[in-house]
Amino acid sequence: MMPARQAPSRRGQPKPQLLAATLFALVAAGTALPVQAQTTFDVIGPHEYDLPVDFKPFNVFVQYAYLQRNKRAFDNDGDRVRGSDSEAIVGLSKYVRFWTPDFNRNIGLAWEVIVPEISIRNDRDNSHASGLGDPMTGFAIWYKPRPELTLGFQSFLQIPAGSSEVSDKNWKNLSSLFWDWRLTDKLGWTADAGFVFQGDRTDDIRPGHSFHTNHRLGYRATPLLEPFLALDYERSKSTSTVDGGHVLDGGIGLMFHTFDNQSITLRYSHSISGENHSVNDSFNIKYAYAW
Repeated sequence: MMPARQAPSRRGQPKPQLLAATLFALVAAGTALPVQAQTTFDVIGPHEYDLPVDFKPFNVFVQYAYLQRNKRAFDNDGDRVRGSDSEAIVGLSKYVRFWTPDFNRNIGLAWEVIVPEISIRNDRDNSHASGLGDPMTGFAIWYKPRPELTLGFQSFLQIPAGSSEVSDKNWKNLSSLFWDWRLTDKLGWTADAGFVFQGDRTDDIRPGHSFHTNHRLGYRATPLLEPFLALDYERSKSTSTVDGGHVLDGGIGLMFHTFDNQSITLRYSHSISGENHSVNDSFNIKYAYAW
């Protein structure tokens, strides 16, 4: 139940001088052109989709944050070249309402609202941009065919209503399947797979639709600590104005189960391979509180 990161690269243009990765919006400074940065939904952690059924309504607040350094990028041949040297600090504030409908207590429902906070700087050309990114809202529905397995679907609408400096300037729909499988008492796999559908931007860029999938394999080593491995993949289509691209990211993290209703998750992510895409090099944190 997380947002996308999208930004196209114009055909026939040089590599950008400023890359700025955000959850919902990327910024181009000066004469720079944006390119894709990081991968859609890669902020998820273990247990992201480990959801109940037949429960009393409750609320969850989640604060995500990450620091991304754009020192390297993949060119059209998949080679690593110099990136923009920009640095992005992004926060993502999410409120979710969970409930089980009376007509079927064997399914769960959720509605959420997400607002990003963005700050991007580039010491190379002394540029800076900041503000609230494009907000997103949507729903999720799921059921449990077995006690250890959760299967669901989610769909979100991203609205181009953020600050002018950081808005992506187009509408998006993010729809995906998700699942969580408690393989053993200690080992769990949470994952999703879906598509991002985009409208044309107001600056005459026509971004391509994309496919993404994200996977987290965690092991509950102690009641407090759960180390995990992360794998994220994304591929975008070419259009008349934008080159397509893809990227495969790997990561390692640690989830702290601090209290029954709270958790903190830390993760480092780095790109393994890609084409026409920035090299992901990010530190991520997630704090979740339920009541």
